[in-house]
Amino acid sequence: MFVRSIMKNKFQSVTASLQDPVGEALDTLLKHDFQAMPVLDGNEYVGMISQERIYEGYFHGIRPKEEYLSDVSLKDLVTRDELYVTEDDVFEKTLPLFKGFPILAVTNSERGFLGVVSRYDVIEQFESAFGAHRRGVRIAFTSEESEGRIARLSDILKHYHENVISLATFDETKKLARRIVLKLEPSPNIDKIAKRLEKAGFRVLDIKEDV
Repeated sequence: MFVRSIMKNKFQSVTASLQDPVGEALDTLLKHDFQAMPVLDGNEYVGMISQERIYEGYFHGIRPKEEYLSDVSLKDLVTRDELYVTEDDVFEKTLPLFKGFPILAVTNSERGFLGVVSRYDVIEQFESAFGAHRRGVRIAFTSEESEGRIARLSDILKHYHENVISLATFDETKKLARRIVLKLEPSPNIDKIAKRLEKAGFRVLDIKEDV
């Protein structure tokens, strides 16, 4: 999945201008209950402004509060100009950038602003990928890395005519093995499927029903 599939476009986004006074930006952040927002110079993304950065600028400065809020512009405080992705990036690329920051700008190749993607948007996608909001049964098992393992799993599921909600694989260790988490719709065949998996060379680790 690409960033364009989960982003909010610029007409849905809250942004600030590089020339805006600090007080105006802070009012906008508080009004929308946002911790941060992109700062633009025209339509070019130049960085982020956050509540934390605004408060930090005041406490480390010498200006009286009202003067600071009205006379200091965002060009003196804007930071984190690396916090952006392009709409053609895969959404997994956002994860390292979200460490310690809740929002990213989305730009084109010339850093023209296209919208935003938030940590919440990405979490929603992972919940969807894992079928977090659907009732079902999760079967966790391991498999050696070998050709045809997923095809063998598919044959087992096809035999019992099961509906798959989600399927995810993870590296197990440095060994040639993977963990697989399969979520199926509730079925009377779960125990039979588990036994069939074991016979096919998979090692079942856990079976749990999500209600």
